[in-house]
Amino acid sequence: MGPPAAGEVLLYDKPAGVTSHDVVARVRREFGCKAGHAGTLDPFATGLLLILLEGATRLQRFLVGLPKTYLATARLGWRSSTGDPDGELTETGRVPRSLELPTGTVRQRVPMTSAVRVGGERLYRKAHRGETVATPVRDVEVHRAELLSADGEFAHYEIECSAGTYVRTLVETLQDAYCSDLRRTAVGPFGIEDAGERIAVQRVAELVPAVAEAVR
Repeated sequence: MGPPAAGEVLLYDKPAGVTSHDVVARVRREFGCKAGHAGTLDPFATGLLLILLEGATRLQRFLVGLPKTYLATARLGWRSSTGDPDGELTETGRVPRSLELPTGTVRQRVPMTSAVRVGGERLYRKAHRGETVATPVRDVEVHRAELLSADGEFAHYEIECSAGTYVRTLVETLQDAYCSDLRRTAVGPFGIEDAGERIAVQRVAELVPAVAEAVR
Protein backbone atom coordinates (compact mmCIF):
# COMPACT_ATOMS: atom_id res chain seq x y z
CA MET A 1 0.00 0.00 0.00
CA GLY A 2 1.35 3.42 -0.93
CA PRO A 3 1.54 6.45 1.33
CA PRO A 4 -1.40 8.84 1.82
CA ALA A 5 -1.66 11.79 -0.56
CA ALA A 6 -0.50 14.15 2.21
CA GLY A 7 2.77 12.26 2.16
CA GLU A 8 5.24 10.62 4.51
CA VAL A 9 8.98 10.69 5.17
CA LEU A 10 10.59 7.26 4.97
CA LEU A 11 13.72 6.81 7.10
CA TYR A 12 15.95 4.66 4.89
CA ASP A 13 19.24 2.98 5.79
CA LYS A 14 21.24 3.23 2.55
CA PRO A 15 23.77 0.45 1.91
CA ALA A 16 27.17 1.04 0.35
CA GLY A 17 27.62 0.72 -3.39
CA VAL A 18 24.43 2.43 -4.54
CA THR A 19 23.63 6.07 -5.20
CA SER A 20 20.91 8.04 -3.48
CA HIS A 21 19.20 8.28 -6.87
CA ASP A 22 19.18 4.46 -7.06
CA VAL A 23 17.48 4.30 -3.67
CA VAL A 24 14.80 6.81 -4.65
CA ALA A 25 14.12 4.90 -7.89
CA ARG A 26 13.82 1.64 -5.93
CA VAL A 27 11.40 3.17 -3.42
CA ARG A 28 9.37 4.76 -6.23
CA ARG A 29 8.93 1.36 -7.88
CA GLU A 30 8.17 -0.41 -4.60
CA PHE A 31 5.51 2.04 -3.42
CA GLY A 32 4.24 3.08 -6.85
CA CYS A 33 4.27 6.74 -5.90
CA LYS A 34 6.12 10.01 -6.33
CA ALA A 35 9.37 10.04 -4.33
CA GLY A 36 12.36 12.28 -3.72
CA HIS A 37 15.07 12.78 -1.11
CA ALA A 38 16.27 15.46 1.30
CA GLY A 39 20.04 15.23 0.84
CA THR A 40 22.29 12.69 -0.87
CA LEU A 41 24.90 10.29 0.40
CA ASP A 42 27.98 9.28 -1.59
CA PRO A 43 27.85 5.77 -3.09
CA PHE A 44 30.51 4.48 -0.66
CA ALA A 45 28.66 5.91 2.36
CA THR A 46 25.90 4.21 4.32
CA GLY A 47 23.22 5.42 6.67
CA LEU A 48 20.21 7.64 6.95
CA LEU A 49 18.43 9.02 3.90
CA LEU A 50 15.18 10.93 4.21
CA ILE A 51 13.00 9.66 1.36
CA LEU A 52 10.04 11.92 0.68
CA LEU A 53 6.85 10.20 -0.46
CA GLU A 54 3.92 11.78 -2.32
CA GLY A 55 3.00 15.18 -0.82
CA ALA A 56 6.10 15.21 1.39
CA THR A 57 8.22 15.95 -1.69
CA ARG A 58 7.16 19.59 -1.41
CA LEU A 59 8.93 19.76 1.96
CA GLN A 60 12.36 19.08 0.48
CA ARG A 61 13.62 22.65 0.82
CA PHE A 62 12.76 22.65 4.53
CA LEU A 63 14.47 19.32 5.28
CA VAL A 64 17.58 19.41 3.11
CA GLY A 65 19.23 22.02 5.36
CA LEU A 66 18.95 20.01 8.60
CA PRO A 67 22.26 19.32 10.41
CA LYS A 68 23.84 15.89 10.01
CA THR A 69 25.70 13.46 12.28
CA TYR A 70 28.23 10.97 10.93
CA LEU A 71 30.54 8.21 12.05
CA ALA A 72 33.69 8.49 9.92
CA THR A 73 36.83 6.42 9.68
CA ALA A 74 40.10 7.91 8.45
CA ARG A 75 42.67 5.52 7.01
CA LEU A 76 46.03 6.92 8.08
CA GLY A 77 49.19 6.90 6.01
CA TRP A 78 47.29 6.80 2.74
CA ARG A 79 45.78 9.29 0.28
CA SER A 80 42.96 8.94 -2.20
CA SER A 81 42.49 10.89 -5.42
CA THR A 82 38.84 11.37 -4.48
CA GLY A 83 39.15 11.44 -0.69
CA ASP A 84 37.30 8.13 -0.37
CA PRO A 85 37.88 4.42 -1.10
CA ASP A 86 36.61 4.75 -4.68
CA GLY A 87 39.59 6.82 -5.79
CA GLU A 88 43.17 5.94 -6.70
CA LEU A 89 44.91 5.03 -3.43
CA THR A 90 48.52 5.88 -2.64
CA GLU A 91 50.37 4.74 0.45
CA THR A 92 52.45 7.53 1.97
CA GLY A 93 53.62 5.72 5.08
CA ARG A 94 53.29 8.95 7.05
CA VAL A 95 50.86 9.07 9.96
CA PRO A 96 49.49 12.56 10.71
CA ARG A 97 51.06 14.18 13.76
CA SER A 98 47.71 15.48 14.90
CA LEU A 99 44.40 13.69 14.51
CA GLU A 100 42.37 16.77 15.35
CA LEU A 101 39.81 17.80 12.74
CA PRO A 102 38.82 21.44 12.32
CA THR A 103 35.64 22.71 13.95
CA GLY A 104 33.68 25.93 13.76
CA THR A 105 33.35 27.69 10.42
CA VAL A 106 35.35 25.73 7.86
CA ARG A 107 35.91 26.81 4.26
CA GLN A 108 35.70 23.90 1.82
CA ARG A 109 36.14 23.61 -1.92
CA VAL A 110 33.44 21.46 -3.47
CA PRO A 111 35.11 18.25 -4.74
CA MET A 112 34.91 17.17 -8.38
CA THR A 113 33.15 14.00 -7.23
CA SER A 114 30.15 15.92 -5.87
CA ALA A 115 26.67 16.22 -7.36
CA VAL A 116 26.83 20.04 -7.41
CA ARG A 117 26.01 21.51 -10.82
CA VAL A 118 28.59 23.71 -12.55
CA GLY A 119 27.81 24.96 -16.03
CA GLY A 120 24.52 23.08 -15.96
CA GLU A 121 26.12 19.69 -15.36
CA ARG A 122 26.90 17.72 -12.22
CA LEU A 123 30.56 17.77 -11.29
CA TYR A 124 30.91 14.00 -11.00
CA ARG A 125 29.89 13.61 -14.64
CA LYS A 126 32.68 15.97 -15.67
CA ALA A 127 35.10 14.08 -13.42
CA HIS A 128 34.16 10.76 -15.03
CA ARG A 129 35.22 12.24 -18.40
CA GLY A 130 38.52 13.37 -16.91
CA GLU A 131 37.58 17.05 -16.94
CA THR A 132 38.60 19.46 -14.20
CA VAL A 133 36.98 22.83 -13.59
CA ALA A 134 37.12 25.51 -10.92
CA THR A 135 34.68 24.36 -8.25
CA PRO A 136 32.80 26.56 -5.77
CA VAL A 137 34.17 27.39 -2.33
CA ARG A 138 31.78 27.67 0.58
CA ASP A 139 31.72 27.92 4.34
CA VAL A 140 30.24 25.10 6.42
CA GLU A 141 29.84 24.63 10.16
CA VAL A 142 31.45 21.72 11.97
CA HIS A 143 29.81 21.70 15.39
CA ARG A 144 31.75 18.73 16.78
CA ALA A 145 34.46 16.38 15.51
CA GLU A 146 35.17 13.94 18.32
CA LEU A 147 38.00 11.43 18.00
CA LEU A 148 36.52 8.20 19.32
CA SER A 149 39.56 5.95 18.91
CA ALA A 150 42.77 5.51 16.91
CA ASP A 151 45.28 2.72 16.48
CA GLY A 152 47.92 4.16 14.14
CA GLU A 153 46.23 2.71 11.06
CA PHE A 154 42.70 4.05 11.45
CA ALA A 155 41.09 6.92 13.35
CA HIS A 156 37.37 6.87 14.15
CA TYR A 157 35.31 10.04 14.58
CA GLU A 158 31.80 11.21 15.35
CA ILE A 159 31.06 14.42 13.48
CA GLU A 160 28.14 16.82 13.80
CA CYS A 161 28.00 19.38 11.01
CA SER A 162 25.83 21.61 8.89
CA ALA A 163 24.20 20.48 5.68
CA GLY A 164 26.57 20.68 2.73
CA THR A 165 29.66 19.59 4.68
CA TYR A 166 31.93 17.18 2.81
CA VAL A 167 33.24 14.85 5.49
CA ARG A 168 35.80 13.28 3.16
CA THR A 169 37.19 16.77 2.51
CA LEU A 170 37.29 17.38 6.27
CA VAL A 171 39.27 14.16 6.78
CA GLU A 172 41.71 15.21 4.05
CA THR A 173 42.79 18.13 6.23
CA LEU A 174 44.83 15.54 8.16
CA GLN A 175 47.03 15.44 5.01
CA ASP A 176 48.06 11.76 5.00
CA ALA A 177 44.59 10.27 5.37
CA TYR A 178 41.36 9.64 3.51
CA CYS A 179 37.82 8.77 4.55
CA SER A 180 37.58 4.98 4.22
CA ASP A 181 34.15 4.56 5.84
CA LEU A 182 31.29 6.97 6.36
CA ARG A 183 27.92 6.38 7.99
CA ARG A 184 25.23 9.00 8.53
CA THR A 185 23.52 8.34 11.85
CA ALA A 186 21.20 11.34 12.13
CA VAL A 187 19.55 14.08 10.10
CA GLY A 188 18.19 16.75 12.42
CA PRO A 189 15.80 15.00 14.85
CA PHE A 190 15.71 11.77 12.80
CA GLY A 191 18.01 8.88 13.80
CA ILE A 192 19.25 5.77 12.04
CA GLU A 193 17.86 3.65 14.89
CA ASP A 194 14.39 4.39 13.49
CA ALA A 195 15.24 3.30 9.93
CA GLY A 196 12.24 1.71 8.22
CA GLU A 197 9.69 4.02 9.82
CA ARG A 198 7.33 6.09 7.69
CA ILE A 199 6.57 9.40 9.39
CA ALA A 200 3.44 11.35 8.52
CA VAL A 201 3.80 14.98 7.49
CA GLN A 202 1.97 16.13 10.62
CA ARG A 203 4.52 14.38 12.83
CA VAL A 204 7.39 15.80 10.77
CA ALA A 205 5.93 19.25 11.35
CA GLU A 206 6.01 18.66 15.11
CA LEU A 207 9.73 17.79 14.90
CA VAL A 208 10.91 20.42 12.41
CA PRO A 209 9.67 24.00 13.04
CA ALA A 210 10.29 25.10 9.45
CA VAL A 211 7.94 22.38 8.20
CA ALA A 212 5.29 23.43 10.72
CA GLU A 213 5.35 26.94 9.22
CA ALA A 214 5.08 25.52 5.69
CA VAL A 215 2.05 23.31 6.29
CA ARG A 216 -0.06 25.82 8.20
